[in-house]
Amino acid sequence: MLDGAGQRNPDYVQSLERGLAVIKSFGAVSPELRLSDVARATGLTRAAARRFLLTLVRLGYVRQDGNIFSLRPRILELGYAYLSVLSLPEVAQPHMEALVGQVNESSSIAVLDDLDIVYVARVPTQRIMTITIAVGTRLPAYATSMGRVLFAGLDADDLDERLDRVEIEALTSTTVPDREALRKRIEQVRTAGWAAVDQELEEGVRSAAVPIRDAQGRASAAMNVSVHATRMTMPTLRREVVPKLLKTAEAIESDLHAAGAAKNG
Repeated sequence: MLDGAGQRNPDYVQSLERGLAVIKSFGAVSPELRLSDVARATGLTRAAARRFLLTLVRLGYVRQDGNIFSLRPRILELGYAYLSVLSLPEVAQPHMEALVGQVNESSSIAVLDDLDIVYVARVPTQRIMTITIAVGTRLPAYATSMGRVLFAGLDADDLDERLDRVEIEALTSTTVPDREALRKRIEQVRTAGWAAVDQELEEGVRSAAVPIRDAQGRASAAMNVSVHATRMTMPTLRREVVPKLLKTAEAIESDLHAAGAAKNG
């Protein structure tokens, strides 16, 4: 690698660059490669590609079956070291950014704190609420899609105890009217695996949310997408946004579980 003056940088290890290029030549569409495939993908000579591959085989990162090479599970160690130090917001951020890019609407993650949700991550597009939403913002769980998801994740006794203390205020004309109606909607969320709220927290704001589950399958957090009522109907929100939310949550869970495995390994 050359520096700004066109001189070779003495701190740059080109062999490491080439070794990483060999690893990155494998992928979902090419999980198994021949020596010639690796040489072609990396621009290395066959002799150089062979040396890198056999080194990776010896280190346990690559499997060799005759003239076919493939990555071994040990390659995950290279990512675990990074994932093991990440928190939920850090793990979720790139996935949320990708989701927001797909739907062109804001997305947030919140956790349950007694009867409120607390925002722990957010990727905004344009502001649609009169409330300024930022990390640390607290909102009543009963009137939010993320709150419904997190209530649905509680065991029966815990849910009963919290619902007994909920004081429902008619924040809008469509806010859930009472505890029994709220309980029924939470049961619907348990069955469906996601929640959708139509202008219950604030007029003009609709949202859908899904759980983010920990390694034990508990809903430790929830992720939503919020939209303005003039831009999206509830059927469209359910049909087009919820599947993307579920897929994004699954990807976040996978990374979180990998991070947990790295910490415990």
